[in-house]
Amino acid sequence: MLRPAPRGRRQRGRGRQTAAAYALLAPSLVGVLGFLLAPVVIVLVLSLFDWKLLATPEFVGLANYQKLFADSDVWHSLLVTLYYVAICVPGTTILSLLLALLVDRKLRGMKYFRALLVIPWMATPVALGLVWSWIFDPGRGALNQFLGVFGIDGPAWLSSPVLAMPSVAAVHIWQFAGYNMLFFLAGLQNIPASLREASSLDGASPVAHFFTITLPLLRPTMLFVLITNVIGSFQAFDTIFVMTEGGPGDSTEVTTYLIYEEAFKKFDFGYASTISVLLFAVVLVATITQFVYFERRTTYEVSG
Repeated sequence: MLRPAPRGRRQRGRGRQTAAAYALLAPSLVGVLGFLLAPVVIVLVLSLFDWKLLATPEFVGLANYQKLFADSDVWHSLLVTLYYVAICVPGTTILSLLLALLVDRKLRGMKYFRALLVIPWMATPVALGLVWSWIFDPGRGALNQFLGVFGIDGPAWLSSPVLAMPSVAAVHIWQFAGYNMLFFLAGLQNIPASLREASSLDGASPVAHFFTITLPLLRPTMLFVLITNVIGSFQAFDTIFVMTEGGPGDSTEVTTYLIYEEAFKKFDFGYASTISVLLFAVVLVATITQFVYFERRTTYEVSG
């Protein structure tokens, strides 16, 4: 008959297991502390200083925040950023879902088509920005040359204050739609085939099946895609920098570009850090709002 180990031995065993777990987690914890939390803390501290790079940092308390709330350029850049997010997030999400529904078929060669859709995401934003700047060029650009075949005079896409932002946002959507398609495709393939068969036996149309079964079961995937899209759109910089440099005028001057101007053109790192804190707070609120909304909806669907 086996007897349980003494209490002291069991506690020492648990202690060794806990120590081993922390030892295995240590590299990841160091990474999180060093590359995620430390930069946030440094930016928060710098936002309390007046630092002109070559000069000695001077503690100014909340003076940068007082300047921030009175700075119309900051609020204008935030509105421009929200406009950019409002175009990119729905556009990328809807297009990637449609692509996932399209490629979720067992056809010969489909895997190569899926790979082609992901290639734009693998390219660097700077390279894509240069290529699309040429495509949007009003004189020699491929887009206006194509429209000219049909007798249409294409506009100056990137020089127009009205068209510049939608043009840049279209590049963002094109770049990330294939990448997000992979998540929706994984979600679609996790839906049990028995539900689809039961829906067909009940006489449900494909549209009814999509809205009553597919879309509710894709809700966790939708949450992930929306959160990553919102964060990525708020942080967009490379493509805008290459294609428009915030122009024409300030029509595409998103908050990240304003931070770049304050830090690397005016060398005001303290104020640039203050604007970064504002952007961080906006992204955090947007992320928490989405998480709370979807979590409540998901719980309702499961319990119902």
